[in-house]
Amino acid sequence: VQLQASGGGLVQPGGSLRLSCAASGTIGSRNAMGWYRQAPGKQRELVALIGSGGTTNYADSVKGRFTISRDGAKRTVDLQMSSLKPEDTAVYYCYVLTSLGTNYWGQGTQVTVSS
Repeated sequence: VQLQASGGGLVQPGGSLRLSCAASGTIGSRNAMGWYRQAPGKQRELVALIGSGGTTNYADSVKGRFTISRDGAKRTVDLQMSSLKPEDTAVYYCYVLTSLGTNYWGQGTQVTVSS
């Protein structure tokens, strides 16, 4: 399984960015896709997950500001980020948990929120 992420960049506080990720390979029909992030000096943390049935899970810090969505047929997952804050600055990693219980990570995309 390979994950190809795109959409990171530099944005001012209060701005928006959209991250996209496409999965190739076999991930199974029952899976979860999502995003984690890692800021300098901090552990990697969950941002948002979405199951194949559409169930979502968000970190408290992003609730109401970020929206995760997916296209099952295309095996893509998007993260719409709004009202961005400097503390959202991190490397964002696309993630998939396959139906066999195997984790895969993308290469990471930098999101920087700064004026």
